[in-house]
Amino acid sequence: MIRLWLWGSRGLWVALIVFVTIGLVLQIWQWPFQRRPPGLYFPQLWAPSSGSSLAPSCHPQQQLVFLKTHKSGSSSVLSLLHQYGDRHSLRFALPVRYQFGYPKSFQATSVKGYLPHGGGPQPPFHILCHHMRFNLPEVLRVMPPDSFFFSIVRDPAALAISAFSYYKSVSSAFRAAPSLAAFLASPRAFYRPGGRGDHYARNLLWFDFGLPLPREMRALKRHPKPLKRTQSSKIHIWPSSSVSQPSKLDPNSLPKPPSHPTSRVQSADHSMSLSPTSITDSVSSSLIQWALAWLDSTFDLVLVAEYFDESLVLLADALCWGLDDVVGFVHNAQATGMKNVKGHKGVKDHGRIKDKQLAARARAWNNLDWALYVHFNHSLWDRADRYGRVRLASAVAKLRARRSALASHCLLGGGAVDPGQIANLQLRPFQFGARGVLGYVLKKGLSPQDHEKCERLATPELQYKDKLDAKQFPKAVQSPSHPPNATSPGPKGS
Repeated sequence: MIRLWLWGSRGLWVALIVFVTIGLVLQIWQWPFQRRPPGLYFPQLWAPSSGSSLAPSCHPQQQLVFLKTHKSGSSSVLSLLHQYGDRHSLRFALPVRYQFGYPKSFQATSVKGYLPHGGGPQPPFHILCHHMRFNLPEVLRVMPPDSFFFSIVRDPAALAISAFSYYKSVSSAFRAAPSLAAFLASPRAFYRPGGRGDHYARNLLWFDFGLPLPREMRALKRHPKPLKRTQSSKIHIWPSSSVSQPSKLDPNSLPKPPSHPTSRVQSADHSMSLSPTSITDSVSSSLIQWALAWLDSTFDLVLVAEYFDESLVLLADALCWGLDDVVGFVHNAQATGMKNVKGHKGVKDHGRIKDKQLAARARAWNNLDWALYVHFNHSLWDRADRYGRVRLASAVAKLRARRSALASHCLLGGGAVDPGQIANLQLRPFQFGARGVLGYVLKKGLSPQDHEKCERLATPELQYKDKLDAKQFPKAVQSPSHPPNATSPGPKGS
């Protein structure tokens, strides 16, 4: 009996070994013939590390306020927000048309479906991101104060080149000038404060941020009352006489600016000394100090167009998003110099400044924008240092490789094309300005799953806004507020 029991146990082990061996052989034979399942594959492109916002304890931020500034690469950021919100079924605070009454200051009542307090219950909005002139009190009527506030700035010299071409037909100052060089050589010969569309011609970033101009401060002889974001729904305004509570919103608590302020702007290769010497007016100087402190207290992050990919990586980290959430294509790029662009090494490739004298004049004329740019360039690279430069470079390389792979997979020709080559009206960008605006043509033969994902990446902002509108308001009669190639929905711009 003992022998039979031992033989039975031995037989079970032998049988187990035989079955395991057969399984391994089958796996080995099958391995060379395995294929990745059809459809785009979205791998986790970076691994969470300790201390990172991508750690398992991190929760993705989904209540966002993006101030979409003009001609600063903001359309490309907007596309990422459209896609993210669409995928996660988030609710957008949408304009009735395509902008929130711009160039007038934002008003909560311009949000489609917004109900004033006491007007009845309404679902919360998750994302506010379309063109506006920033107005914090009204924004806080729509979005909670703990939303993530962010925006983007661009070197005023590059911005001036783009704006002159794009807005020449709507700015009286630009329209009167034969060229940008002629305009910047003697801007006051063409520019009149308050002229029609002339907010595009000087300190456009400052205007979009909703900041007061020095001449308004001279008239008031004081700084405006700064609004502070709080953790409650109650809007709080600091009294102008409140100096007993030191705050970075209080200009009296700020150090006095130097008589000849100098700054160093971070470059990928080197640093260059920059002196906005045109800021000599004491009102302008103190106003700038106040404005920068107020913006720092209001915005959680300001991206820099010249370092677009670095900005996106830091944005993903701040929002606890994955890298694929910030991988997208360039949108609203002007045609000149942008033929068949596969990658996107930053908006600096779209408006590189070769004429140093022209650049210096543009920065001096747009001195308030220059102050914003220098300040937020510094703050971006301070954040980059905290993130880690080596780690940042690695993530940027992965982001660019991912974008390039998606472009090769999705797009006919692998990049952007002139609008005349885009037969599909749903993918043809709105055309405005002296140059054509590039767009994308999808490859034929994509699987339904791939086609949907590639179409999201390639859809221009106006058509995507209409898509989101139809999704949020399905009972309304859905038709575009204007055809994509109509004369104008009101000047926009990336």
